[in-house]
Amino acid sequence: MTTRGLVLAGGGLAGIAWETGVLTGIADEAPEVARALVGADVLLGTSAGSTVAAQLGSGIGLEELFAAQVAAETHELAPKASIDEVMELFAGAMGDPGATLTEKLIRIGAVAESADTVPEPVRRAVIGHRLPSREWPERILRVTAVDVHTGELVVLDRDSGVALVDAVAASCAVPGVWPTVTVGNRHFMDGGVASSVNTSAATDCDAIVALIPASETAPTPFGDGAAAEIDAFPGDALALFADDEAIAAFGPNPLDPACRIPAANAGRVQGRRNAERVGRFLGV
Repeated sequence: MTTRGLVLAGGGLAGIAWETGVLTGIADEAPEVARALVGADVLLGTSAGSTVAAQLGSGIGLEELFAAQVAAETHELAPKASIDEVMELFAGAMGDPGATLTEKLIRIGAVAESADTVPEPVRRAVIGHRLPSREWPERILRVTAVDVHTGELVVLDRDSGVALVDAVAASCAVPGVWPTVTVGNRHFMDGGVASSVNTSAATDCDAIVALIPASETAPTPFGDGAAAEIDAFPGDALALFADDEAIAAFGPNPLDPACRIPAANAGRVQGRRNAERVGRFLGV
């Protein structure tokens, strides 16, 4: 029996909206394909994708999740920093070409801890509003985060002893934008710092479908990028990258709450166009 995984990548508020839109668009054209995706054996979420994975794990329907993305009212906060400033932070960590990836991540973590952001409880409340359920589901749900002090990628699940809200908040803790998340004596930052997909956390799957709210050729500060990581996955893999229309809909700052509605709508259109392709891959 094939073990399937749905990998939901990072990409800010635009990413949450687009991924929700893609799944809803697939459901518009091929409900059985959408059910296969949402019902995957493993849900793996990084950063924005951790929110979507947790929402899917709650059992709430796609139409309701989509409606929340296109609603005018939102509990999301406008960040003080732009995505360009975040990329400058990453570039600063790259200053020493001889540094290892772990050393670079620790440098980013130091900046993340010292950044002037909203208080941690305020951010936690925002994450709580995103989640239809604050309890880990019985099914397999994995959320990635990075330990600020060690640079280690940590995969959180219901057996980790970490509350779901804290796990998602940690995975979404964009350095320099949102506060790091404290769990016991550890501090975590965004799971997408080194990889937006973290397929290493899904290698027990025979096949994965990855939704990636970025172009296939998007630059990455570390590694070879999401496309290369998907290509290197040991099992069968299908990736849906955001198309040109979706990238335009995201606007200049995917962290800005204003991008939610256009990103969700663009994702839904793209999902409809790709429903048959995904269905062929899944054999549904």
